[in-house]
Parts: sequence; structure tokens; C-alpha cells
Amino acid sequence: MEQEKRYGALSFLPLLVFLALYVGCGITFTLLGYEDPFSFFPRHVALLAGIGVAMLINPAMKLARKLDILCENAGNPGVMLIGLIYLLAGGFQSAAAAMGGKASVVNLGLSFIPAPLLVPGVFLMSCFISTAIGTSMGTIAAMAPIAIGIADAAGLNMPLTCAAVIGGAYFGDNLSMISDTTISAAKGVGSEMKDKFKMNFFIAAPAAVVACVLFGLLGGAGQIEGDLSYDLLQVLPYVAVLVTALLGFNVVGVLFLGILAAGAIGLLQGTITVFDWVQAIGSGMSDMFSITIVAILISGIIGLIRAYGGVEWLVNGITSRIRGRRGAEYGISLLSGLLAAALVNNTIAIIISAPIAKEIGAKYNIAPKRLASLIDIFACAFLSLMPHDGGMLIILGLTAASASGAVSPLSVIGYSFYTFALIIATCITIQFGLLRTKEEKKPTASR
Repeated sequence: MEQEKRYGALSFLPLLVFLALYVGCGITFTLLGYEDPFSFFPRHVALLAGIGVAMLINPAMKLARKLDILCENAGNPGVMLIGLIYLLAGGFQSAAAAMGGKASVVNLGLSFIPAPLLVPGVFLMSCFISTAIGTSMGTIAAMAPIAIGIADAAGLNMPLTCAAVIGGAYFGDNLSMISDTTISAAKGVGSEMKDKFKMNFFIAAPAAVVACVLFGLLGGAGQIEGDLSYDLLQVLPYVAVLVTALLGFNVVGVLFLGILAAGAIGLLQGTITVFDWVQAIGSGMSDMFSITIVAILISGIIGLIRAYGGVEWLVNGITSRIRGRRGAEYGISLLSGLLAAALVNNTIAIIISAPIAKEIGAKYNIAPKRLASLIDIFACAFLSLMPHDGGMLIILGLTAASASGAVSPLSVIGYSFYTFALIIATCITIQFGLLRTKEEKKPTASR
């Protein structure tokens, strides 16, 4: 059927148009020295341009069918859940700040974390939380308001602080035993979870150490001065969010609890009224409308790319060029990373690439735990560098309300020390054949 014609690389044109308009204009205006350079071509308008291009591909397919594919993918349960998390994160951040919680938690952090270690401290806290709860999105939702508040109060580099949160969030997303990426990678290639964790840890730990050092050297000491008084009761909503998240509660329920706790404490102390609380929630949710629309529209575009054969073309293009064991490891890693970037979803990228990696691994004698680590690492690393990734969008949305103002995704990516160190550490592991098992070291015909 003509409707099922595959367009290969051309399928990605809508996404490339979006990135060219949004990121391209942002970079251009950054180089020209304009303030808030990424606002000149709003991302939702760039996405609409991408959708317009997507509608022109495959003329044989009826417009109504294309719109059905767009809407089915834009409104899938996973995207709606992400949108709900965005809105609740904004509502919690605003409600907690309105009753005085943000000031208290910031002052508490400034009182106990040494000034030279503020940014490394943010990174390590994010690493711990994400490893415990297994989700980068939940970690960013919980940590971003605290980190942004600390950066404002201490005069820290805001993009650097945001990068520390994102890096730490993806550290645990990649490693945690309860992360959907870890589960998908291990089960998909037939590895034991604990074996995958050990293999992954030996690659990620050195990268985390390097990131800590760089965050410490470039983070600065900040200017911690003035009144640092805090109220422990006002800190409770943040503690409730972090503790319940660590206990494995659903992030939606966790954020609802945080919003309710902020209101209850504010009313108890008389710092806010019922309508102050309600208006603060509404204001915070409004701040997240833009990124929610972005997530919905991107998911719709990805659905069309898949329907036009773009994902299939990407997979076939990489696997057909593999030569030897080292090339196999690079190939499956790149496949997983590019899929994550193209689909804006690391879990789906792993699910798609895992059976391919398993087949290639059997041919080149690559241990399952090594396969699972490689596809998980690259899926998380590539996704964390995308300017339109959910984690990036949520933290950029929260910076809009900060004293320093909104920051650009380009500036945050420039400080993504953990992600770059992780990619380099993994490439070194592949290039020099590190961490291989005894069975893997035996010569094979396909080596």
C-alpha cells in the first residue's frame, strides 16, 4: 500500500525543522548577545512548523489519518502523566514558596553545606535521591526548587546548578535497581539486575567523581550573607516529598502530598490564607503550561516519524555498519542513544534496541550485563543532553520564576560535566576492552 511507504531519513525532517528553528535561533541570538535568546522563536511555534512539515510527508496518506496518528501519540498515557507531573511540580513549588518553605529550606541548606561545596552538594543529593527512587523526572521535580532557591540566595551560577541537578538525576535513572530503564535493559538482554548494576557502577562512579571535582572547582563559593533564619516546620513539605519519594511512592501522589502539606502548614502558621494557597498553586501550574504543551506536541511528531519509517531506518542503518566486537559495542550504544534522542524517551529507546543488542551480543560474545549497561548508559546520556527533554524543560520552567531569570538549555548543556564524563568513561571501556568477563576474553571468530 502507498500509505505504508517508508521514507527513511526524510521521516526525521519535522524534528530537524523544530530543532533548527528553536535551537538554531537560540544559538544565533546567544552569539549576538541578546538577552533571553531562546525566546525569539518560541518552541511551541517551532513545533507547529515541524508538524506542518510532517503533514506534507507521504502525500498518499490522508490528512485525517496523519492527524489521528499525531493525536494518538500526543495523548498517550505516558505523555499525559508527564504533563500532570509538570503541573503538580509547578503547583508544589509555588505553594511551598508562598507559605515560606522555599526560604526556610534554602537557608537551612546554606547554613550547613560549606560554601565551596554547594554545587557538588546539590549534585550528590540528586544522585542519592535518583538512585533511591529510580526516576530522573521525580528527582528533578523534588530537587529543582531547592537547588534553584539555593543558587539564587548564594549567587551561584544558575546554569551550572541546573546541570548538577540534571546530571545527578540521570545518575540514578541509569543505575537504580527500580528504574524503568535498568529493568528494561536488564530484562531485554537477559542480564541479572545486580550484575548490570555492578558493571554500570564501575563506569558511572569515576564519571561522578570527575563531575564532583569540576562542579567544586567551577561552582564557586557563593556569597552567603544576611539573615539565614529558617523554620523547620516550613521545611516539612520538602522533607515529605523527598522521604515519600525515597519510599517508592508514585511521584504524582508525592507532589499532591507536598501541595497539601504546604497549605496545611501555611494555614496553621498564618503565613497564607486559603485563597493565597489556591492562587499560588494556580500560578505555579500556569508557569508549566508551556512545557506541558511542548511534551505533548513532541510526542505527536515522534508518532508520525515512527509511522513514516524513521525509527526503522535508524535501526537498520546502524546495525548494517557493524564490523567486529568493538564496532558492535559502539554500534548498539549509538543506536540506543540516537533512539533516545529521537524518541525523547530513554525507556522506549532501550525496549527497541535491547533485542537487537542481544542478537549482536550473541554473535560477538558480549556479556548480557555489558549489553544492558551500554544501552542504558547511552540512552540516559543522550537524552539528558536534549534541549527538549522533559527533565530539561521542567528545570528551565522553574528558573523562569527565579531572581536570575530563565536560563537557556544551551547554557545548561555546556555545564553537563557528568554526562560528558560518563560518555567518555564508557567509550574508554569499549575502546580498551575494560571490565570484560573471563568468558568474553576468550577469542571468537567474530572478534
